[in-house]
Amino acid sequence: MRGYKEPSFQDRVASANRARDEALAKLRAKPPVDEAVLAEQNARRLEREAAALEKSRLARVAREEAKAEKARLAKEAAEAAAAAKQKPELTEAEKKAARDAKYEARKKRKK
Repeated sequence: MRGYKEPSFQDRVASANRARDEALAKLRAKPPVDEAVLAEQNARRLEREAAALEKSRLARVAREEAKAEKARLAKEAAEAAAAAKQKPELTEAEKKAARDAKYEARKKRKK
């Protein structure tokens, strides 16, 4: 039985040249690109890119509007909390009336 014979340098060069020639022949056999088809593909690509840009712009605008709305609501909540914490200043007469009402309520509970 004969052993495995490694290809020589010339065999490898010839094989590479054959592969290159086959690849070139395959490339040359390919039909040329039709300009109208290419223009249509480019137009569709540009439409897709424009749609994607518009979509991202709308999303960015929506995020900014949501952020502004959230800030407005937070500001309103802070103002409402501050207003709730502020007690109106009572006049001396109102303070005396409140104190008297408290004392009267205490007296009624004891009876």
